[in-house]
Amino acid sequence: MAKILLLEDDENLNRGISLKLKKEGYEVLSATGVTQAERLFHENDVVLVISDIGMEDGDGLEFCRSVRRRSQVHFIFLTALDQEVDIVNGYDAGADDYITKPFSLMVLMSKVNALMRRIRTKEGSDGEGAILESGALKVNCREMRVYQDGQELLLSKKELQLLLYFLKNPKRIISKEQILDVVWDVDGQFVDDNTVPVTISRLKKKVSGGAGPAEYIKNVRGMGYLWLMEVSCLYVDARTDRD
Repeated sequence: MAKILLLEDDENLNRGISLKLKKEGYEVLSATGVTQAERLFHENDVVLVISDIGMEDGDGLEFCRSVRRRSQVHFIFLTALDQEVDIVNGYDAGADDYITKPFSLMVLMSKVNALMRRIRTKEGSDGEGAILESGALKVNCREMRVYQDGQELLLSKKELQLLLYFLKNPKRIISKEQILDVVWDVDGQFVDDNTVPVTISRLKKKVSGGAGPAEYIKNVRGMGYLWLMEVSCLYVDARTDRD
């Protein structure tokens, strides 16, 4: 049974979300503070974290950054903040998605179930043992790690999935709708209009080393996005340990 860590200091909301998740068949680890959440995350094999941002004993953004230093677990923010800068800060901290309060439990479950479907089907879908290379970038699909000039890049789950999608479709215009369908795997009405461009913007900055516009991804006005570089694929023995 998949374990979900829920960090929400509103006890009524925490209880309501927990009950709904359990009815959907998930095991829920409930926390009302960052300290408790840190302990639960350390002691359990968590596949998804759902977290509020503002809490009495800490900050959800800092908790997410702490988690990202140790894990690429999926991360969804619950937040009353809906300004673009807050969305960007959430993604920058390492979140894969967010949902703005107030929200319906049905919408939250749609996001959670979509993520879980992707987790269940992802093993082997990117080609175990495949090494994808494009320019200075190298992606080890078996270990789900990305390197640039030999230095590891820390990407969120969504950024990594987006990068893999681009690398599998180089020099081909990909529409926003295709990205939503493949990377988010949910009905577009549940995803904010800024989700795709904000995530692509973060990915651009990371793969370009933060030194100006990336040369890898081009925005084709009115059509979508284009990965500009050639991509090569090398398959290695899955039993071989390598970077």
